Amino acid sequence: MRFEDGKASLVCDYCKQVYVPEKNEDGARVFDEQSGVACPVCSAPLFHAAMAGHRILYCTHCHGSLIAMAVFEALVADLRVEWRKTPGNPHTPNPKELERRLICPQCWQPMDTHYYCGPGNVVIDDCSRCELDWLDAGELASIARAPDHSYTPESESISDYSANY
Repeated sequence: MRFEDGKASLVCDYCKQVYVPEKNEDGARVFDEQSGVACPVCSAPLFHAAMAGHRILYCTHCHGSLIAMAVFEALVADLRVEWRKTPGNPHTPNPKELERRLICPQCWQPMDTHYYCGPGNVVIDDCSRCELDWLDAGELASIARAPDHSYTPESESISDYSANY
């Protein structure tokens, strides 16, 4: 069995059977296929996985995820739709998390550690050289389940009304 480019499943070259594993407790479909890249937190091998149809690398030991920046935004949007009925509990991130220094598992250079600028109150690590984001266990769920405070025409009309009265 092998991965096809852009697919979140394995395909048998002989019989063309498609294999998609069951979701784990984090919502990841983890394949029994090591990526050849080690986890930047615990050094365990990262495995190929899929979430909401998007390919990621997943640590079965610490449950962190290595996600291509090009995939991250679409993955969060799709998870928001999938998980919209299970809102998360926003928490205040621990500022000590900003002191952690991870090494990118692809280029072996230090990753940048910073507050994620979107919802969820999490600290993430990224490597702009390799265009990768590292999210610790539960951080992706915190982002996807956080309340969405996007602009809507309804919110403008309500605030305009209350501002005028």
